[in-house]
Amino acid sequence: MTGKPTANEITDSILLASTKRGARLFRQNTGMGWVGKILGKTKTAITLGNPRPLHAGLCKGSSDIIGITPIVVTQEMVGKTVGLFTAREVKAGNDQLTTEQRKFLEMVNKLGGIGMVDRSLDA
Repeated sequence: MTGKPTANEITDSILLASTKRGARLFRQNTGMGWVGKILGKTKTAITLGNPRPLHAGLCKGSSDIIGITPIVVTQEMVGKTVGLFTAREVKAGNDQLTTEQRKFLEMVNKLGGIGMVDRSLDA
């Protein structure tokens, strides 16, 4: 590979490496589309009757990758394995976090989860 890695390459690297370490992480897309009864359809357009927005993903600002990372805790839980909510935001090049993304990661970390930004293939 030449140059800086793309966000997709970083994401793939994180998912593969995390699985090898026992975590279960998933690509999590967010966005908004429209649903309704299809009244007409061409190669370039769809006409909907009773259109309504469909919001996908956890919430605005939620991370690109979410899942569970297993952790073995100490004495008080007598060696039980627990899963920590994990959120990893992928940024390529000079891309910066949005305010919503920063707040989401801060919330995950404040509540005891793992929230982080990934910018390289070294997952």
